[in-house]
Amino acid sequence: VQLQAFGGGLVQAGDSLRLSCAASGRTTSNNAMGWFRQAPGKEREFVASISWNSGFTYYDDSVKGRFTISRDNARSMVYLQMNSLKPEDTAVYYCAQERRSVAGSNFQGRYWGKGTQVTVSS
Repeated sequence: VQLQAFGGGLVQAGDSLRLSCAASGRTTSNNAMGWFRQAPGKEREFVASISWNSGFTYYDDSVKGRFTISRDNARSMVYLQMNSLKPEDTAVYYCAQERRSVAGSNFQGRYWGKGTQVTVSS
């Protein structure tokens, strides 16, 4: 399974961005998907996850109410709608696939994509 995140960019505080993650290869719709981010000098951190059938979503408190994760299994795509962006959201964002069908903050990525840079200016 190959994952590729895209859609990042440079925006101002308060703006919105929509990240996309395309899956290719031996993809299945039976796995939870998630988004992580890594800011300069910091460890990678969990942002959001979505279960295999979109019935369950989980967000880190820092993005709850501002970010929305979604998926389109027919297209093998996962999205992260980011609203009301803040400078502290600046990071490289990665998408990942879980081994399990549902996962929250204990999400453990089995496959990882190359990240996309999000920069939020104040």
